[in-house]
Amino acid sequence: MVGGNIIGERFVAVSFGESHGRCVGMLVDGCPAGLLLSEDDIQGQLDRRKPGQSAVTTQRKEEDRVEILSGVFNGFTTGAPICMLIWNKDADSRAYEAIKNIPRPGHADYPAMVKYGGFADYRGSGRFSGRLTATLVMAGAVAQKLLKETLGIETVAYTSEIGGIKAAGNNITAENIARRYDNDVRCPDPAAAEKMRDAILAARRDGDSLGGVVECTTSNLPVGLGEPIFASLEADLSKALFGIPAVKAVEFGSGFEGSKRRGSENNDAYYIKNDGKIVTRTNNSGGILGGLSNGMPLIVRVAFKPAASIAKSQDTLDISTKSQARLTVPGRHDPCVVPRAPPIVECVVSMVLADHAIRAGLVPPVLKKKGSA
Repeated sequence: MVGGNIIGERFVAVSFGESHGRCVGMLVDGCPAGLLLSEDDIQGQLDRRKPGQSAVTTQRKEEDRVEILSGVFNGFTTGAPICMLIWNKDADSRAYEAIKNIPRPGHADYPAMVKYGGFADYRGSGRFSGRLTATLVMAGAVAQKLLKETLGIETVAYTSEIGGIKAAGNNITAENIARRYDNDVRCPDPAAAEKMRDAILAARRDGDSLGGVVECTTSNLPVGLGEPIFASLEADLSKALFGIPAVKAVEFGSGFEGSKRRGSENNDAYYIKNDGKIVTRTNNSGGILGGLSNGMPLIVRVAFKPAASIAKSQDTLDISTKSQARLTVPGRHDPCVVPRAPPIVECVVSMVLADHAIRAGLVPPVLKKKGSA
């Protein structure tokens, strides 16, 4: 299987569409038959990701209403490919015509121009736009439901840092995580959330942008998911997460901080709980050892760079004249992509976990109806 728009071995996702094209969509192949699935199951996550919901996101207004075109019959998946799409309805390409020969600093404009010989769709960044994360959410929402229904696996992501402002660990409680969507930045620490929002609005007033970090936790993972060496759980998760535009770093467990410790400080000691389950007293490994899940919660953090499209004037080139130019990026853009990222991270992690669960034989090709023998 070839092509950069395809991911997965058994739960396979194929992304299609462009930011300002007619639609964006996802084709999922390998989802078992018998999963109760509707457009509402996917729409909930898309609604969390969609633009225009607050002052800290782009003001592009897209309903992002998903349509399932195939693979579902009488409310259940059939085992056939599931084709889902969203029609683009609020694309305004006029601003991009004026700068099509002026690569924006921090964007993929120039390398895409060279790679595709000038044929790439430059409107709204085309295939390189954050708009394409909607396709990841479509596939991931299916994966989330599959994992929860068959194995009780749940994945939750939230904003842990924006512009250097970090959520306090003692405020990241189960109750606050459950209410993370009550604020504009999706942070479970209410005090930090307010500071993050103020920082984003200040950056927007300055014509600038901010980056940040999303933390994601998956619970109830079975032991042994992963296929070392090059398809280890960390390897496949990292590959998929780097497919999200603006992602520049991924770490598991203690991550970079763990590299500063001694082994005696970073190792996770095993013990047996009263119910007989083998667990570790700490979770510096982030739930993965040797590329395999170890039964502890999977913990991954994803760092997003500051949004590249900013209103500040920047130095660049006019490729048509090969001369220096100054650019103020026009259009509607996120001053910080992080507030819209938690559902995307949840869905991308779920896609990979669903693929590995099917590979491991933990999810059958046909799901039994509840109550059947």
